[in-house]
Amino acid sequence: MTAIPGETGKPRIVVIGGGTGLSVMLRGLKQKPVDITAIVTVADDGGSSGILRAELEMLPPGDIRNVLTALADVEPLLGQLLEYRFHKGQGLAGHSLGNLILAAMQDITGDFVTGVGELSRVFAVRGRVLPAADLAIVLKAEMTDGSIVEGESKIPKAGKTIKRVFIEPGNVSALPEAVEALRRADAILIGPGSLYTSILPNLLVPEITKTIVASSALKIFICNVMTQPGETDGYAVSDHLRALRDHIGQDLFDYVIVNNGEIPPQVQSKYAQKGAKAVHLDMDEVTKRGYKVIADQLVLFRTYLRHDAEKLSQHIYQLVENWMIKKR
Repeated sequence: MTAIPGETGKPRIVVIGGGTGLSVMLRGLKQKPVDITAIVTVADDGGSSGILRAELEMLPPGDIRNVLTALADVEPLLGQLLEYRFHKGQGLAGHSLGNLILAAMQDITGDFVTGVGELSRVFAVRGRVLPAADLAIVLKAEMTDGSIVEGESKIPKAGKTIKRVFIEPGNVSALPEAVEALRRADAILIGPGSLYTSILPNLLVPEITKTIVASSALKIFICNVMTQPGETDGYAVSDHLRALRDHIGQDLFDYVIVNNGEIPPQVQSKYAQKGAKAVHLDMDEVTKRGYKVIADQLVLFRTYLRHDAEKLSQHIYQLVENWMIKKR
């Protein structure tokens, strides 16, 4: 495969999101001749990340660690090492080794972003991984009953319907390197990931969204395969897009990539027990907003449903390649 010509010899793709879905996609995308920058939320306040955030006053490392692992070009055992979670030990149980390494790198280098960069070099990461801001933010949700739930980890567990999410401080400054990456991007990908707790916290950083809106880059939304209990119950594809538009104030995307493949009944039943269903592609609602839709069989099932990273990354690469050719 030949790289698309550009200043760096490769198209510059910025990916925004968090969680498992983003990591799966990046494992496929890193195999393409592209220059990747991942911008990751700093709103995580649960588990190991939440403890380190509170005790060490550092940015939450969990989503950063997941993306570093996905983009690393190392032996599988080293990847497993970053993801290893301790199950015993007072004060140690529940912590991921990768999170502890990131905490140590912050102390050694004196700065979290520098520490992430150094760890990226050690683990031969294919691309850059950047927090959306250099200050940990607090995510809050206003529910349809008027109540406010505080904390990224608590919002999906509240058992209520989300009306909107917002961050504190609301005027937090974006990381300058993240803004610069967006300005230079040939393509900007948003998703997959938890809509309200992984994707929107990035887009609520004012300068992040302002820069995306002003960009002439190709903008693609990758929709989740399944709804998420406590966040997107009953959501179709258009509902995800509407929530993004309501928070941002306008439509952002040129293309939407969605799964339209059948999910086996036994798999649907397994997810239904947890309150999750396949996200319905309501094509008419999506296209009437002006979005172009790429729909394909994009899921694999092993222990869990996941995006087919190879097929998804091929669709992304083809869209970017065509976009770059048109711009020449």
